[in-house]
Amino acid sequence: MSRADLTMGPMSDQDHAFYGLVWAGTTLAARVDRELSRAHDLPLSWFEVMLWLNGQQEAVAASDLGARTMLSRSQVSRVLDALAARGMVTRTPSPTDARSVRVALTDQGRAAFAAADATRREILAPVFTELLDQSDIDALETVWRKLKQPRAN
Repeated sequence: MSRADLTMGPMSDQDHAFYGLVWAGTTLAARVDRELSRAHDLPLSWFEVMLWLNGQQEAVAASDLGARTMLSRSQVSRVLDALAARGMVTRTPSPTDARSVRVALTDQGRAAFAAADATRREILAPVFTELLDQSDIDALETVWRKLKQPRAN
């Protein structure tokens, strides 16, 4: 049986742009997730938490990660549990809030992140980095900044 040639039908430029962003994000994230899992036994959700932690010089409140990542707070908690079990993060009680913990990447976690980040760059090169020139990157940065601006509801 042959596959039907499906189309979305006519849509506005705005709708096409929106679905293009969704498609690109989903497709690229799936590609990165597959390769990070295969090469490093590190799902993309773990990588995202490590990305935020890697940028910090000091331990941060676990709740802050929930506010910054694209993961829910409960997902962040599960990721931190898994990373701690593998020796990639440390948890310390917060000096200012007995209910809170602060987390940081260990040296092992930083090394694992660096290796995974190199893989991420390698897997994205032929389908993203090498396809886009600086003006494309600048345009995406402009779009990203606009979409991230806080809006009144």
